[in-house]
Amino acid sequence: MLSRMTTNADGPQPRPRRRTPAGAAVLREDVTEAIRAAVFEELAAVGYARMSIEGIARRAGVGKTAVYRRWRSKLHLVLDIVSAIAVQGLPAPDTGSLESDLRLLYEVTSRALRHPIASQVIPDLQAEAARSPEIAEAMRKALRDGQEGVALKIVAAAERRGEVRAGLDGELALDLISGPLYWRAVVIRSPKLPKGYLAALSHATAEALKAL
Repeated sequence: MLSRMTTNADGPQPRPRRRTPAGAAVLREDVTEAIRAAVFEELAAVGYARMSIEGIARRAGVGKTAVYRRWRSKLHLVLDIVSAIAVQGLPAPDTGSLESDLRLLYEVTSRALRHPIASQVIPDLQAEAARSPEIAEAMRKALRDGQEGVALKIVAAAERRGEVRAGLDGELALDLISGPLYWRAVVIRSPKLPKGYLAALSHATAEALKAL
């Protein structure tokens, strides 16, 4: 295709072709990750209701345009990030016994839930979930689906070892495994777990699963 022509004192001249967008025109992954990190920090600092695109951009060290090019509103931004938690999941422990698998899972989950940012963000989003079906669904996926995959792998391994009977109710098993720790860390927000709590919880949960 011929280039467009411009005219000057020397006669017609070819107009430079436009270059393919590059650099800033491409969504850089490092900028995207900086924005995601800023969202968690901003949620912990001011909560969802007071959180703004301006505040997120300032914390991430980018312009508002960089945020809006990726998400059209703070709701969609938060939904995207919260939903991503579900697919990240947790590594399924494989220690050789049901009780020790549960103990390792509880140690990892407890540390994650008691992280200063998570301990502020999760309760705040739960409150918002009561007013927003979209946030409620994202929270359900983040808090349930991620745990479900790990819990069912732990139960399946215990079945193969003969520690529990085959065909356990997956819903009930998930409630038994995940319920107590989330109750303490997220619902009543106990500032510190009693000494020996995770060991006792692991033993009690393993015995309950074996009794099903």
